[in-house]
Amino acid sequence: MRFNRAIGKIKVLSFDLDDTLYDNHPIIRLALQAQHNYLQQHTRWPQQDAQFWSKCRNKAVQESPELAHDVTAWRQQALYLAMLACGYDQQQARFHSERAYQAFAQARSQITVSSSVLQLLADLKQHYTLIAITNGNADVDKFNLAGVFSLVLQAGKDGRPKPFSDLFDAAAQQLKVNHNNILHIGDSLDTDVQGANDALCHSVWLNNQDSHYHYQGLPDIEIKNINELQILCR
Repeated sequence: MRFNRAIGKIKVLSFDLDDTLYDNHPIIRLALQAQHNYLQQHTRWPQQDAQFWSKCRNKAVQESPELAHDVTAWRQQALYLAMLACGYDQQQARFHSERAYQAFAQARSQITVSSSVLQLLADLKQHYTLIAITNGNADVDKFNLAGVFSLVLQAGKDGRPKPFSDLFDAAAQQLKVNHNNILHIGDSLDTDVQGANDALCHSVWLNNQDSHYHYQGLPDIEIKNINELQILCR
């Protein structure tokens, strides 16, 4: 654990979900496969056009730029446009796009958080209010994080995604705490650390991803393993 700045009185620990509390890569692969399996049942779906889905996603956000802030609505609209492009009428397109999204969403929340992480959260919960702030669309009520957090804020339905300050502002307002009473933990410098820093919250960077980041600022604390947060219980 490396401290770059001193932090004051922390009342709330805010956690990113994907790739912070669990490895999200295999989960996304399974969710995409579930969506693909549903779509492949339809003979109208272009079997060989690898660019078709990308074109539909691009069209959706070009027509409605605000979808870039809501990954759920973006996927749903892209599926709807894809079904229209396949020749379905609006009612059929809505039906099949909703079914395809449900296949994705069900697999998307097939997550099992490790017992060590659950124990860490249980220990931290004895000292702090725990919340989740995520840009993703995993439903914590559908896996073994159900009941862990006092508040879960998701990009799209609760505000613009990190690094915008919307979700941090909402957390401070709903919990009736100052921004500097919130310590946010996440794996991304560009979304988690920049978002927390810009919102005048405190930040912890879980530096365990082989990724390139653009943000040049520093987190207040840097860790390599989530279990290093046990020190906050002392």
